[in-house]
Amino acid sequence: MPARIRLTRHGRKGRPYYHIVVADSRAPRDGRFVERIGSYNPNTNPATITLDFDKALSWLDKGAKPSETVRSILRREGVIYKRHLLKGVAKGAFTVEVAEERFNEWKTRNEAKVSSLVNKLALDKQSKAKARIAAETKKNEERLAKLAETRAAEAKAEAEAKAAEAKANETEAEPKADEVEAKANEAEAEPKADEVEAKASEAEATSAETETKEEK
Repeated sequence: MPARIRLTRHGRKGRPYYHIVVADSRAPRDGRFVERIGSYNPNTNPATITLDFDKALSWLDKGAKPSETVRSILRREGVIYKRHLLKGVAKGAFTVEVAEERFNEWKTRNEAKVSSLVNKLALDKQSKAKARIAAETKKNEERLAKLAETRAAEAKAEAEAKAAEAKANETEAEPKADEVEAKANEAEAEPKADEVEAKASEAEATSAETETKEEK
């Protein structure tokens, strides 16, 4: 049976994850498989990989061909490098102990590299969060400053309107005061006119009385 190590898709739309399986190369992509040897989740950063190292190495030795994506996963997990070292041991290039030492050195470097990448991603995330908070703070400050400016302008306009209204009321009140004073003067003049008229009538009556006495 021509075996192939490949991925089978699972998960919902837009959030897929994959099983790493060994299947007949003639079977459908998401069809039946012989054995599941791991999983691959690309939704995390970096991607999360779980792999049965020994089973993957065993299937490669049996002649199973990995897909391009699975080959990248096996290379990242060190399966390809370990198989290369074992081939060197089989050819007598070095001993098993040397192969294990070299693999452990590679594993240490790889873990440090992955750890550095994780730390860098975490720092980048924190930096982006701080920049986003700073941008939001600046935007809020600008909005508050604009609101304060608008309110100050409204208060100034309202004060000017009140001042104009007060001045208009004052201007309107001045003619009324003059009118009241004129009416007061007129009211004061009316008794004087009546008095003059009464005196004139009295003088006229006195004159008439004098003329009557003279006639007698």
